[in-house]
Amino acid sequence: MHTINEFITFEHDLEHDLEHVLAHKKNFSIPKIYTANGDLNKRWYVYFSFRDPKTNKLKRQINIYGTANAFTNKEDRLALLSLYRKRLLRLLQNGYNPYIDNTALYKAQLKKRESTITPQPAIEKEYAQPIAFPSKINKKETLATSTPTIEKEEPKEASMSLREAFDFSLNLKKNQISNRSLKDYEYTTNALVKWVNTNCPTIKTIDQFDKKVAQKFLNHILSKTSPRNRNNYRLNLSSLFQVLEDNEIITYNPIKKINALRSIPKRNKSYSTEEHKKIFEYLKNEDPLLLLYIKFISYNFLRPVEVCRLKIKDINIEDQTLQFKAKNKPLKKKLIPKKIIQELPDLSKLDPEFYLFTPIKIGGEWNTNETNKTNYFSKRYKTVVKDHFKLDKDQTLYSFRHTFISILYHALLKDSSPFAAKSKLMEITGHTTMSALEKYLRGIDAKLPDDYSDLL
Repeated sequence: MHTINEFITFEHDLEHDLEHVLAHKKNFSIPKIYTANGDLNKRWYVYFSFRDPKTNKLKRQINIYGTANAFTNKEDRLALLSLYRKRLLRLLQNGYNPYIDNTALYKAQLKKRESTITPQPAIEKEYAQPIAFPSKINKKETLATSTPTIEKEEPKEASMSLREAFDFSLNLKKNQISNRSLKDYEYTTNALVKWVNTNCPTIKTIDQFDKKVAQKFLNHILSKTSPRNRNNYRLNLSSLFQVLEDNEIITYNPIKKINALRSIPKRNKSYSTEEHKKIFEYLKNEDPLLLLYIKFISYNFLRPVEVCRLKIKDINIEDQTLQFKAKNKPLKKKLIPKKIIQELPDLSKLDPEFYLFTPIKIGGEWNTNETNKTNYFSKRYKTVVKDHFKLDKDQTLYSFRHTFISILYHALLKDSSPFAAKSKLMEITGHTTMSALEKYLRGIDAKLPDDYSDLL
């Protein structure tokens, strides 16, 4: 049995045909060099993956260190690892397979070498040192040809710690998702790492974290909170683990095969006609700023967070429009009803970069994140309105959006067919498809039948 070390240390043909490799379904990944971001105190190595014959999936193989880490400068270390990488790629192209006996291939390569009298380049003479790497994976095999010290150190270096792996994923995710989502992901990973340290202290690296451990953690979340929250944790973790799988940090995503639980979605309860009229009348004197904030939700059908995002420059009084960052679009434009324009103060002399709503006035600086802003108005609404009228806990600021969409839908139905009413409503609410609008209307119970007493 011959090791990959013996192949690489006498392989001299450094040219390789990548075009040929990419033209077929590869059984291996292109070898890469890990440089620890230039940190010479950490071990550098060459790594690659090979298709496991049992699972038919690419599986990360043992790292190749050789004697690269004996060098104390980046240039020499990288030069040797580059040599290892080129030799390894050539061997893989010639048919090397870590899951089989490669003796025949070794003899063929040795014969080729002996028949070619070509002086060894200086860099190869200097760097040609043994590399501990098995030619066939076999639990019963002792791998006598491997260097014992490297075999003992390999489990410690083979994988990142949980925190390092999650930080790697978060760093790649930060430019793909919103700041709020990134905060959610960070909170999820912090909770997981803390739980693992307490309940599974033997798990130190990301490759030790499997489906069984993931299921235990999600069960812990379920026992403390709700199915909905547990599903959110599952979704966040699956997204981060998928980044690790795609970048070959782990061989598979352990969250993928864990099913989501059925949960009853939270419902923001609509207000009755009497309730919302009482609230509006009460706020006229009690808190006019909060009333205008609610009217932007009610008459423009905005979400509370979308109202908090509005700046002075987003309001165009002349065209009677506003633009904002929506949930499903980077930028969206809507008509401003005259009922709101009439209540707005003169905005022309205000700084365009001021936020429209602040805790103390219309138009001003408010340097905090969106979550804090929406939470502020929610707490203010609870203190001023909910506690005063003893409202249901599910009657929130968001409920005004549901309430006024229902009012508008029933008003449109008076003079048109259901389809025409929904078509007009789509233009106002901003739903992109009829099916999405119909699902929303069913969800808030806006679609109620006519009185059917005569049929009973």
